[in-house]
Amino acid sequence: MAKAIEGYFLSELMKLIESVLNENPTPIEGVSASYQFTIEGEEEGVYQLRIDSGKALVKEQSEPPADCTLVMSLADFRKFLLGKLNGTMAFMTGKLKIKGDLSKAIKIESLLRQYNLKERL
Repeated sequence: MAKAIEGYFLSELMKLIESVLNENPTPIEGVSASYQFTIEGEEEGVYQLRIDSGKALVKEQSEPPADCTLVMSLADFRKFLLGKLNGTMAFMTGKLKIKGDLSKAIKIESLLRQYNLKERL
């Protein structure tokens, strides 16, 4: 039985995202973007997700600069991955801060939703 999302460390969640995207590259074909997730609070970390030519790569880093940076708490990041936290609502209520290309921020939410990550947790 899979463990609850609260049982995953941030690094495990990021590797899971990379794995799931690479298992089914169809939704990310033709996408070229870099995202930085700056997670604050109980477990902090800075990870970049780079998508290019139907491949996803996650690294713990903040360089080179990403197209879009999303800043949120780990608890809100978990909810975001489960589809329980709408990105637009999180942004409007201050739970999510976005730096850089806003259109890419909207795109990553729709991309991740296509993968239905909650079924992998």
